[in-house]
Amino acid sequence: MDQRSVLPSYVLVTPARNEEAFIEKTLESMIRQTVLPAKWVIVNDGSTDATASIVSRYLEKNPWIKLVNLPQRRERHFAAKVHAFNAGRERLQNVGYELIGNLDGDISFDADHFGFLLGKLKADPKLGVAGTIFREENYSSETDSFEGQNHVAGQCQLFRRECFEEIGGYCPNKAGGIDWIAVTSARMKGWKTTSFREKSFFHYRHLGTAERNVFAAMFSYGEKDYYLGGHPLWELFRLTYRMAKRPYFTGGLALGLGYGWAMLRRARRPVSKELIKFHRKEQMRKLKGILKTLLTLKSVDNFKALPD
Repeated sequence: MDQRSVLPSYVLVTPARNEEAFIEKTLESMIRQTVLPAKWVIVNDGSTDATASIVSRYLEKNPWIKLVNLPQRRERHFAAKVHAFNAGRERLQNVGYELIGNLDGDISFDADHFGFLLGKLKADPKLGVAGTIFREENYSSETDSFEGQNHVAGQCQLFRRECFEEIGGYCPNKAGGIDWIAVTSARMKGWKTTSFREKSFFHYRHLGTAERNVFAAMFSYGEKDYYLGGHPLWELFRLTYRMAKRPYFTGGLALGLGYGWAMLRRARRPVSKELIKFHRKEQMRKLKGILKTLLTLKSVDNFKALPD
C-alpha cells in the first residue's frame, strides 16, 4: 500500500537566504525521503550567492519542489524569515494537506525522518507540533539544551494544520524567538508539542551565528530570554549552567549580560502577558523538578558516604 494513503499529507516551506554552503545537503536529504511531501516551496529570500542556482538544478527531476525568488534586501532579521515563509505558504493555497512544516536550508537528516514524524502525528491527534532533537559540532539539543522535550527546534518543525492556524502562524518578530513563540503558543492552547529522541537531524551552522560570532549570539539569546518573558530565577540557573559549557564561562557571561541589558532598558516584549505567565509557570515547574532531582542525587551520595 502507498504510504501516502495511510499517513497524513504534508507540505514544507524553506526560507533560504545565502545558503549555498549547506542547502544541497538539505535537498539531498529531502529527495531521499521515504515519504515525500505533496509540495516543498523553497523561498530564495534575496540571496546574493548561488542558493537559487543550486535549487534550480533539482527542479526538473523533482516537480514537487517549487522555487520562489524574492527581491534582494540589505537587512537580515527574523521577521523577514516569517515574511518569506508566508510567501511560500501562499503558493500552497491550492494544495491539500494536513500538516505544514518549516524546514531550514542548512540541515541534513535520515531518509525516514519525515516518515517517522508523520507516524507520530497520525498516532496522536492531540500532537500539534512534532520534531526531533538536533546536533551540531560539539553540541546536542538532547543533552545541552534547557528547553526540554516539549520544545521543537525551529530548524525543522512539523505542525498539524489546525494547530498552525489556531496560533496564527509565525509571529514576525525582528529580534527572533519565532519558533519558540509558535510552539509555546500551541501548548498554551492545549496542544502537545514534542521533540522526539529516537531521531535527529544535523545542523551545520551553529545556532544564532549567522553573520555574527558566538559571544554576540549568546548575548542576543540573553536579550531574547528577557523579552520572551523568561523568569529571572530560571535565567540565573541557565547562565550558571552555560558557564560550564563551551565556550567556558564566556557563553554564560554573554547570556547574563544580554538578559541584564534588556532588563535595564526595559526592552519591548512582543508576546502577550498570558503567554509570559504560562511560560514562567512552565519554567518554575521545570526548575523545581531539576532541583528535586539534584537534591535526591545528593542525598543518595551522602547515604553512600556513611560508614558501614
